[in-house]
Amino acid sequence: MRTFLGIRVWKTAVAAVAAMYIANGADLSYPLSAGLLAVLGVDVTRKRGIVSATQRFVASVVGLLIGTALFLLFGFQTWVIGLFILLAYPLLARVKLKDGIITSSVIVLHVFTEGRVHMEILLNEIVLLVIGLGCATIVNMIYMPGAEDRLADMRVRTEMLFSAIFQAFARHLRNPHTMWDGMEYSDAAAAVERGLALATRADENSLFRHEQYWQVYFHMRRTQLESIGRMMGMVAQIYDKLPQAVLTAQVFEELSEDVKADVYTGRAEAELKELEAVFRAMALPATREEFELRSAVLQLCVELRTYLETAKREKKGRESLKST
Repeated sequence: MRTFLGIRVWKTAVAAVAAMYIANGADLSYPLSAGLLAVLGVDVTRKRGIVSATQRFVASVVGLLIGTALFLLFGFQTWVIGLFILLAYPLLARVKLKDGIITSSVIVLHVFTEGRVHMEILLNEIVLLVIGLGCATIVNMIYMPGAEDRLADMRVRTEMLFSAIFQAFARHLRNPHTMWDGMEYSDAAAAVERGLALATRADENSLFRHEQYWQVYFHMRRTQLESIGRMMGMVAQIYDKLPQAVLTAQVFEELSEDVKADVYTGRAEAELKELEAVFRAMALPATREEFELRSAVLQLCVELRTYLETAKREKKGRESLKST
């Protein structure tokens, strides 16, 4: 019951009841339809609510004009409703007003029920639209639940999963016989996508400023996750213990802590530079097997540098967004 009775259900109920009371108080015909229009007009974010109400209003007015013209030309015959559907629905869909198809149908059916076209019924329908969609828009604007806490929680979850992935990499590099099912990777992907959806919703609830901080953050994590996916394949190629792999494991262990920092620390990048210098000073591989293993470690370090460059660029960008 708690899941079903979400905030949108409560807002829909308030908007519908308010619209019907107002329509009744204004002595309009078909006052219950104002409640239906309010139900259709309530949306999940403020921006979507405004766009939806505008589209429904315009579509209903266009539909009312088309329906009125058809009734004047062919009379109030049942088959004219079919003709209205054949003409109006494709037109509204073509001009990107398909969300208003239902509301326009309700309005036109009112005129059809009256059996004649007169100014009073046309004004009645316009006022019904204003009351129903207006109540929905006002309720949408008054309250929208904040997403900041959920975004912060999703960030913590994402960073913990990234940290667990890097720790798994480090364990494998130290002991290639270590088993890992990769569950943290799929969980991290789900967390990033959930965070992006929440960030988009938070931005759509902010009418006068763009909430870009969280979108930048989760887009960064999505890009980094693609890099991590490539690194997973490279780590899997390291099937035997190697000094270079053990040294690389230290970088991933450092990264497992750095990934939780809000700012770019640069510690993992510094360790990677030192590691690359150590690699260059080492003797060349003595066997083909050692060559293949060291090549896999080198490719892993190159991909790791790409990951760190993304983190460096995006985290600095987020710092500037946060300061503004």
